[in-house]
Amino acid sequence: MIEVTVTAVAHGGHAVARLDGRVVFVRHALPGERVRAVVTEGGPKFWRADALEVLADPSPDRVPSAWPQAGPGGVGGGELAFVSLDGQRRWKAAVVREQLQRLAGIERDVTVEAAPGDEERGGLHYRTRVDLVAGADGRAGMRRYRSHDVVALDTMPLGTAEVLALADAEGVFERRWTPGAVLELVAPASGTEPVLLVDGDLWRGGRPDRRPNARRAVAESVTPLRAAVPPQTFSYRVAADGFWQNHREAPAVLAGAVLDAVGDIDGATVLDLYSGAGLFTVPLAAAAGDRGQVIAVEGDARAVKDARRNAHHLPQVDLRLGAVDRVLTDGDAGGTGVGGADVVVLDPPRAGAGRGVVAAIAERRPARVVYVACDPAALARDVGLFAGLGYELADLRAFDLFPMTHHVEAVAVLTRVEG
Repeated sequence: MIEVTVTAVAHGGHAVARLDGRVVFVRHALPGERVRAVVTEGGPKFWRADALEVLADPSPDRVPSAWPQAGPGGVGGGELAFVSLDGQRRWKAAVVREQLQRLAGIERDVTVEAAPGDEERGGLHYRTRVDLVAGADGRAGMRRYRSHDVVALDTMPLGTAEVLALADAEGVFERRWTPGAVLELVAPASGTEPVLLVDGDLWRGGRPDRRPNARRAVAESVTPLRAAVPPQTFSYRVAADGFWQNHREAPAVLAGAVLDAVGDIDGATVLDLYSGAGLFTVPLAAAAGDRGQVIAVEGDARAVKDARRNAHHLPQVDLRLGAVDRVLTDGDAGGTGVGGADVVVLDPPRAGAGRGVVAAIAERRPARVVYVACDPAALARDVGLFAGLGYELADLRAFDLFPMTHHVEAVAVLTRVEG
């Protein structure tokens, strides 16, 4: 057991303290607090620790935990549940700001925006998709932070009301499952029928539904949130176990932010990289119009299959299957290359785009790059890479689409510097 005073927040949901010259990354603590903590992982240069008790100077941002089972020694996925919503957003803004300064050399004020409805729900009940695993006793739960151990749950307070209704209907938290079974609960924000998958099998009425024609896709509808633009709704069908934004409002928030960021693209050629099931592809095609073109590149075959279904009515959409770095460099599986573009939109995985993809984008000399990021460190690194290739950070918006966690989404706009 140690006693430390926390001085700042750090990327990854930790706060920072020092003890005898060693850095200590402390979870469940806020800057300014002196805490008693237990070391959970140690090394010669740094320790990880969980704060168990505030000894002095509790932060005004500290509140009773909205999810006690995500507290010290508990499940991952709710590490900021003890912080006020406003405090969580200021925490995330500080992390984005620090990463930009440290990795890209950019000083930038950052404000993290709340998604519609989160204040009213207290930052809870926003996830339309919840993954659980059965423990050794067969009870559904989540893994303990940085552990394979499963903590049994009676509910999951981040799940939407529809997700929790599905859990109740199928007895998810009451029944005993095969130990190790993976449960995926999906309840589309559009209100269409929810889906439970158990080890990839559809599950209905308390038993597997293995009919060959059983529905494995869900419908989603998205009305991008934009200022002073008439609303337009887009429809999608995606695999129940495929990738889709988890927050009920995230597709609308991010699609609106991307459309605002690209500006007027009527007649333009747009590259949509890491395009998934077409969340951005479809509204970008509508904005580009009949004279424009959207080339969407995605490495996951199932996502491309969904995208084909979602964009089948849009002749200006050209879908390419293949890893983004290889498609940009060598062309897709059919040997077809990707040429220049007026605008590039990219939504890479948590690791970011990386040097090769950034260089391939810059070689095409788009006037504007719109980068959707789920990791501030990867974003800052890549912004720094773009800066070295003639692009400057023109705008940045950050969104709190994962309340109660340290995760933050950002939409960055990079413009080519003339000369």
